[in-house]
Amino acid sequence: MTTRRQFAASLPVVVAGPLALGACAAEPAANSYAATAARTWQAGATNGLVGEPLARELVRSATLAPSSHNTQCWKFALDPAGRAITVLPDLARRCPAVDPDDHHLFVSLGCATENLIQAAHAHGRHGEARFDPATDAIRVSLEPTAARTSNLYIAIPDRQCTRGDYDGKPLSVQALTMLQRAGSSDTVRLLLLTDRPTMERTLDYVIQGNTAQLADPAFVAELKSWIRFNGAEAVRTRDGLYSVSSGSPNIPSWIGRRAFRWLLTAEGENDRYARQVRSAAGIAVFVGLTADKANWVEVGRCYERFALQATALGIRNAFLNQPVEVAGLRLPFAETVGLAGQRPDLVVRFGRGAAMPRSLRRGVEAVMLGAGTA
Repeated sequence: MTTRRQFAASLPVVVAGPLALGACAAEPAANSYAATAARTWQAGATNGLVGEPLARELVRSATLAPSSHNTQCWKFALDPAGRAITVLPDLARRCPAVDPDDHHLFVSLGCATENLIQAAHAHGRHGEARFDPATDAIRVSLEPTAARTSNLYIAIPDRQCTRGDYDGKPLSVQALTMLQRAGSSDTVRLLLLTDRPTMERTLDYVIQGNTAQLADPAFVAELKSWIRFNGAEAVRTRDGLYSVSSGSPNIPSWIGRRAFRWLLTAEGENDRYARQVRSAAGIAVFVGLTADKANWVEVGRCYERFALQATALGIRNAFLNQPVEVAGLRLPFAETVGLAGQRPDLVVRFGRGAAMPRSLRRGVEAVMLGAGTA
């Protein structure tokens, strides 16, 4: 689940002028990026939904979770009796260069599962998730319960991976305690690193990993395939990473694709990561008890609760996953943060900062399988 990438922030000013702005000028108002984003991220109704309309709303909430490169690598199947929703991997949306063992993919499924469970409770359903290693699917059973609209549920349409700078101010002990509680479970440990020396050592691994990844043509090609360079392209695909979400200008796709490798430099990216880590209040490191798909799903659920709790507190977060994505860095990085012998799963910076434009999501109809296939 990587933070990718703010490369176009260094585009020449001329690109951000009339040519860039014209990339989306002809969009009908109803199909503009702004209108589509508003529809995508609107708060859902919590009253009067039953049957398939309820299932569709739960799935919509699930799709607002983060995923690696915003691939939205999930599908959902409904139980014919309406008593369960199954979350399945969509392997056609794998990212083999950055995620060769599907670690991020299953973490992403965990994030979607947690959103679904939080939404279910708000609609009077208790969700219980169980991972099936035979099918790599997560079956969420739904039983009637008293409706409870939690702060985490309310935060779902406001949560985002915010790829801008933060304000550099520390968080209160109370806020850190709430984040710790939200992001931990019996099988997932959360480390909150707030001392500057440890954050600087973590930054060293981020820079090493970023440099290695940008020297890998397969990684760069895969990343480029998921960048959406302007609002019209983002609306057309409703997936991938909207470059404006990282502070870049809207530019025509043909310019972005031709200029991508020239502008995406390790030096520029490393400088940006250094600034962003140093503006953060801290770094969160998630590690599961075991390195398997079931625990990766659980890591995703814990991260999503962390992110929703952060959102409820007005705290932003974004991924810094290079130290766990580059296999040769995992062991030394783990030792640096006191996790010797374990595989860290996620690295996340957090702090207070301004919201950024959103990447979009595909509609429910694109991710839901037919009823009765759960």
